[in-house]
Amino acid sequence: TGDYSAEELRVILENHVRTVAGHFAGDIQQWDVVNEIFNDDAEGSFRETVWYQAYEELGLPGEQYVADVFRWAHEADPNALLFYNDYNLEFTGPKSNAAYAFVQELLADGVPIHGVGFQGHLDTQYGYPDLRNNLQRFADLGLEVALTEVDIRTYVAQKPNGTYTNTPVEPAEAGQQVDWWAQTLEDCLAVEACNSYTVWGVSDANSWIPGWFTGQGAGLLYDMHNNPKPQYEALLEVLRDAA
Repeated sequence: TGDYSAEELRVILENHVRTVAGHFAGDIQQWDVVNEIFNDDAEGSFRETVWYQAYEELGLPGEQYVADVFRWAHEADPNALLFYNDYNLEFTGPKSNAAYAFVQELLADGVPIHGVGFQGHLDTQYGYPDLRNNLQRFADLGLEVALTEVDIRTYVAQKPNGTYTNTPVEPAEAGQQVDWWAQTLEDCLAVEACNSYTVWGVSDANSWIPGWFTGQGAGLLYDMHNNPKPQYEALLEVLRDAA
């Protein structure tokens, strides 16, 4: 916990939440109050962040900071919907199961949590997740759900000089990307409690993906020259059909 005591860190956290949520009170429809709190391990364990460690030093359960943050945010902005947001919740497995169980505990304890955000960072090499089922099972707890950071990456071709393009190596996977974009939106629309769909970036020219996943890219709706890709048209078609 560095230069601060555990109690000082708790006060810093509370002041931050109350200040930010209070400043924008009445102007924000929904907040991601806590983000990425579970590990991607076989147990679906809690991430031992600086806040988690501070609470343990105070003799409290490390994960209690999450409940406190939701309560402080709700007190500062009673009308906003408050979400927990994470990645890899789209697949049924240790992480999504741990998140599901934890959210149930929060609800049982009267914590003002209103929704769960599914980031939706998908990769063609892993297959399409059982997204709709996971959206629905969290919705069945009485929560709102949302797709919050959607992009769909794949392996891309490499130039002779070693740099990567944003052209998928396999044409079949390029087609798969288009289909998956449509499917993610269809899955959200099929779940009544799915209240929003947000794309994580605009064009491949400024995507975060190549910097994190070597050899991968082509993850967004617009190409390197900011022209709409087939993915964009696929989403429009889904919306037209839904209308």
